[in-house]
Amino acid sequence: MNDCLSCIVRNRAICASLGREELLLLGKMGRRQRVSSGHTLLWEGDDAPVVANVLEGVLKLVTATADGREQIVGVVFPSDFIGRPFGVESPYSVSAMSDSELCIFNRDSFDDFASGHPDLQQKLLRRTLDELDRARGWMLLLGRKSASEKVASFLLEMSARLSDHGCRPGKQGVFELPFGRQQIADILGLTIETTSRQLTGMRSDGLIDLPSRREIRINDAAALREMAG
Repeated sequence: MNDCLSCIVRNRAICASLGREELLLLGKMGRRQRVSSGHTLLWEGDDAPVVANVLEGVLKLVTATADGREQIVGVVFPSDFIGRPFGVESPYSVSAMSDSELCIFNRDSFDDFASGHPDLQQKLLRRTLDELDRARGWMLLLGRKSASEKVASFLLEMSARLSDHGCRPGKQGVFELPFGRQQIADILGLTIETTSRQLTGMRSDGLIDLPSRREIRINDAAALREMAG
């Protein structure tokens, strides 16, 4: 892959700090890969031979108990970084929630490259700290919030993140979710019936509109933030 200079997420990805020559060198190490919806890129507990920047699509990070029960512990969007640099095993499984495209690097080669570029290491550290903050918020959402608080929090975060990452924030405040209600329910640890009921109630109260099955318009962000707690 040699088109890092024209990459659509270059200014937001961890490699944004690199100069032209460094980008060209990094580009020679990487390759683009399409990942179909439902496909698993990395498995929890297995050797993690690759790391990647997300170019398009949305992927989920999943951990499982010994008896097979799964919990989504994170969702990644374009410009997000996945994988475990300077590590061996993947702490979670990584699966595509929508058709996605990744910029993939061999982990060992990436580690060697990062070791010689302090700016890139600093970006990795900042991204890790951001993920830690997000994980703490996720713990509160899953462990303590009610169904209405969960759905309101989710919509506010999706509005912010989809707009930030260019995932089709539509006209007049409408944004399109890259996944359906069953996947929303899985993310929030709710049933699809509860999720649908909460969305319908918010629409009835005038907080949101649902122009289509996956489109959301937030009409009253302040009220939604209050509901989110």
